[in-house]
Amino acid sequence: MSSSKAAGDLRPDARAARHRARALAARAAIVVLAFYVTVPALSSQSLQTLFDARGAATLAGALLVTACGALALLARRHQKMVRRLARLEERVEELGDRNWELREAAERNHTFLEALGDVIVRRDADGNITYASDAYAALADTGPPALIGTPFGLTVLEQGAVTALPDGTRMHDQKIETARGPRWISWRDVAMRDEVQSVGRDVTARAAAEQALSLARDQAESANRAKGRFLAMVSHEIRTPLNGILGMSDLLLDTPLSPEQTTYAKAVKTSGDTLLSLIEEILDFSKIEAGRLDLEARPFALSAMVEETVELLSPRAQAKNLDIAASVDERLADRVVGDAARLRQVLLNLAGNAVKFTESGGVAVIVEPGDAPDEIRFAVRDTGIGIAPEAQARVFEEFEQADGSMTRKFGGTGLGLAISRRIVERMGGRMALDSAVGHGSTFRFAVRLPRAEGETTAFQAPNLSGQAILIVAPSEIEAPLIAARLGRWGARTCVVPNADVARALMPERDWDAIVIDNALGADAAALLRETRAPRRIVLLTPAARHELAALKEQGLTGYLVKPIRAASLAARFADEPVADLVEEPADEKAATTSAPKGLSILVAEDNEINALLARALLVKLGHRPIIAANGAIAVDSFLAASSAGEPYDLVLMDVHMPELDGLAATRRLRAAEAAGSLPRTRIVALTANAFGEDREACLSAGMDDFLVKPLDRERLAAVLASGNTKPLLAA
Repeated sequence: MSSSKAAGDLRPDARAARHRARALAARAAIVVLAFYVTVPALSSQSLQTLFDARGAATLAGALLVTACGALALLARRHQKMVRRLARLEERVEELGDRNWELREAAERNHTFLEALGDVIVRRDADGNITYASDAYAALADTGPPALIGTPFGLTVLEQGAVTALPDGTRMHDQKIETARGPRWISWRDVAMRDEVQSVGRDVTARAAAEQALSLARDQAESANRAKGRFLAMVSHEIRTPLNGILGMSDLLLDTPLSPEQTTYAKAVKTSGDTLLSLIEEILDFSKIEAGRLDLEARPFALSAMVEETVELLSPRAQAKNLDIAASVDERLADRVVGDAARLRQVLLNLAGNAVKFTESGGVAVIVEPGDAPDEIRFAVRDTGIGIAPEAQARVFEEFEQADGSMTRKFGGTGLGLAISRRIVERMGGRMALDSAVGHGSTFRFAVRLPRAEGETTAFQAPNLSGQAILIVAPSEIEAPLIAARLGRWGARTCVVPNADVARALMPERDWDAIVIDNALGADAAALLRETRAPRRIVLLTPAARHELAALKEQGLTGYLVKPIRAASLAARFADEPVADLVEEPADEKAATTSAPKGLSILVAEDNEINALLARALLVKLGHRPIIAANGAIAVDSFLAASSAGEPYDLVLMDVHMPELDGLAATRRLRAAEAAGSLPRTRIVALTANAFGEDREACLSAGMDDFLVKPLDRERLAAVLASGNTKPLLAA
């Protein structure tokens, strides 16, 4: 059956019109035929002939022909109707099959929707329900037919936020009241012509899980806060007696002791330093775990920071007869922006581990430009024991070491590298390790440190173009770095390991300078006598300064103290007379300048041992300390001294004290200064708490600086010598 016929069968009005037209045409044909047959007969004969037999036969024949024609038309019409009826019956059967399929599909869809459990309701423009799923009716505690045509709505106990999508769909959560108790439904409302269809899903389990997670998060945050308070308390309680142990050990070592007593006192000091290092690592790790590792972005001198870090480790390295050196590429900006304290902590961890695991050779800290803009690469290389391939990934994990056996030679918590890796990753970098057993290790990382605005060069590099410099040193660390730096300044350098090779090379050319490592011993003095170079420079350790007078008699024109700073090396090769150059470079002189003497210092400290230690350290540094047992006494003493016209030059204020703590005391002192138009007195916090918020609290209270216990003589002297009112945050 064609589609056109099917379409015709499906239009009863059109079929009726065609049927009437065909019937009218048939009747018209019969009438016309009868007219053409009978009229001539009637017109050609008179009324008498109407009764003529021939005329009657003619008329009968005409009528018979007309009747036969009509019957033929009716027969043909009947056949058409029969065929059409057959087609209609086929079409009815097809429609019945399709209707059954549609009912089957509708039933399947209904079963599928009900199996999904989605809550579906459809409303017209007036808000009346036109369709409701069984799930919706179950929530309403009734059947779907009872809801159709009604404006019924579920009771909302709590409404969530509504989110509108670009296509007009609205999404929101509702907590509704049902016969089974409160349920959370997640709705999705979609506009459909003149209706709005809402599809909901029961998310009560999800809401309960989110609530449980939220509760767990709150409990975890509360636990973290409690842990932070606990660590702060433990830190304070441990640091307070540790301050006395370390400080008193230093003072004891300054007194006349027998060799045995000196050994014992040094053991106490070493044990205290180890305990302090352990406390610092645990506190840092706890801050990282709690997500409280905040990085600062402040300008700092990159080269000075790296060189100072190496100098801090040089006593440990030199005590093991190791070389330790730093090299910062001159192409880098002298001042960059970043967190200098955290970067120093990473370098101290890496270089400290290198010194710890190296028995011969040395350690080098190399800083070079990275591949990306403002990126700086750091490398800490040693000639130590190395790390096995299977242990290289493990050393970066918490509480892990390359050798974790019970018989391991080297101790430690296994937190240093884990903390360093976390800090580098927090800075946006990644730490890598190259190592081989017996051939040393190299730890590398790169971080972005933008150039500081208005940065200037730390020193002017000399022009050594065309100069020939011979370096005689057995070191595998310091000598190559010196040669590389001099080479970047234009010099032609030659590094030899001993005096014999140097003697063979000296006659080959006119050397402009010779640099000799004092580690050669007697050969160093002999080479000074034998060389004709105008510049004769010796490298020595701080412990060998007493040999300078004898070396000067052998022809010394200058010296450099290891580890060597770039500015010191530049000063030694500057265009200036070479005679009598045995004086220290300006930067070394500045570094060894002692703190100003004779300051009147108020010390607010409630712990008797710590007060005794502070008094002894300040007296040894040449100052005049006055002790106050708590904050209230400190305020009274400060006001009395100011009224007498003899104000204190500086206040060391302990933070935790009875009656009146250091923060409140500082606020009172600042208020008194403002009320009496008194000059601002420098106040330095003394505290055993090392968290960043403790520093911020001290600065917010009006303090100018921050010292963490245990007190260190050098650090205390540096703070007193700084003489400024800017917060240094000395750690």
